[in-house]
Amino acid sequence: MIKVKVSLQPIVRNINLPTVLKTAVLPGDSFEKLFIATQVGEIFYVGNRMLETFLDLRPRIIKLGTPRGGYDERGLLGLAFHPGFNYNGLFYLHYSVAGTQGPGALQGPFTPNPCDPGTLDLKWLDRENKYDHIDTVEEWILQSSGQPQKRRTLLNLRRPFMNHNGVNSLNFSPETGKLVLTTGDGGSGYDPFNLSQNDMEIAGKIIEIDVDKGTYILNPPVVTRFNELPVPIQESLTVIAKGVRNIPGISFQRFQNRYIKYVGNVGQGLVESIFSFAHYKPIPVTQLVQAHFMNSDPNQKGFINLGWRGWEGAFPTSILTGCSENPNSNEKTITYYNEAVITSVQRIQPLISYFHKDPRPDKFEGISLTGVQSYMGNRIPALTGSVVFSDFARNAGAQTPVRGVLAYTRARTDGQLNDFSVIETDYNFGSQSAYYVSLGTNLDQTRLFLGVHGSTNVTDFNQGSVFEIIP
Repeated sequence: MIKVKVSLQPIVRNINLPTVLKTAVLPGDSFEKLFIATQVGEIFYVGNRMLETFLDLRPRIIKLGTPRGGYDERGLLGLAFHPGFNYNGLFYLHYSVAGTQGPGALQGPFTPNPCDPGTLDLKWLDRENKYDHIDTVEEWILQSSGQPQKRRTLLNLRRPFMNHNGVNSLNFSPETGKLVLTTGDGGSGYDPFNLSQNDMEIAGKIIEIDVDKGTYILNPPVVTRFNELPVPIQESLTVIAKGVRNIPGISFQRFQNRYIKYVGNVGQGLVESIFSFAHYKPIPVTQLVQAHFMNSDPNQKGFINLGWRGWEGAFPTSILTGCSENPNSNEKTITYYNEAVITSVQRIQPLISYFHKDPRPDKFEGISLTGVQSYMGNRIPALTGSVVFSDFARNAGAQTPVRGVLAYTRARTDGQLNDFSVIETDYNFGSQSAYYVSLGTNLDQTRLFLGVHGSTNVTDFNQGSVFEIIP
């Protein structure tokens, strides 16, 4: 693939960790503005070269950071503007709710033991008491006074662990006009309760929400399963995909008269993966619930399955252990053999998988996929029509200070695995670490924006920056 080099043009500095970057046209305006959501709960927009506050949600956000440090995957995770935002003022939020901290579903970290079947089939019991926090998805409106106001709650989701809640988790589909929620498998590691493959579990799915149905239920119940939802809410939901570990959003690329969808699935220990699909057949939640009560399998032809937890990208999910005979090698044991077999023909193949360990000199060793965006602009001709992605840190153990990485790939018409190429940047971050935490685009995908943070901890404040990726 062609080697590409770009520049990073600073837009904003000294903000908190940026989780969502996207543009919208404010009601009564005619120009797109860049909106920036931070993990701690602020939403800004860039107007007249100044950073303006759009909404401050910090009092509504759960206290971030853990007793062991400031790393956290909760907070303000999703922001999406209704396709008619310019005239109706509607926008949508996904965040972790203040005051909902629980003890967690398991004590301590989880690692399955393939030799101990008891570790391979855990159940999430006593869910009302053993959970980590509650996430909410809400509809808001920008009033004529210019003040945002909450209109209604769409979903309240109880989450078992702190991590894998998704990020950039709300986006509108240009195909269906529905709100798409991408949510992770619930967290810990290795999906201990196998929520991602269970049709009744909300965790580990890509879900479409028909926000125009008008299901005004004042206080939706806090749930973990589709069958716990009131019927009017069930009727507003369809499921696009399952087998999700953790997703940094969904991107739609127009190709002739259809859209190619791109989603990244954050890996466990081997690889990070990007999947693409054009055709799919979503399953109405009412159909899933009916099949559950009738103890039957719904028709899943055309339904997307990313394969987790049996598969990590293109590979059977494995446990990596050190090799005493050769410290430079790791022993790999298939973790969930039976599930890898069962889902082997149900899952779709990734477009690419890139490795946590890669000896090739022109590649990089990834840590965590943090953004996937289509680029349809022509200012960087080598990237036109490509899929650009970002990783948290490049070869993190091998360089100080740490740097994130940009790369790109392209869709293949034969459905086979594709290669990727690193995008080199010329920006000098000095002695400060630069973790690449988010990737965004404007409405017609002709501009790309990169969110950077100087630390792995969300509670290290004012270390965030936003750049535009330019020639």
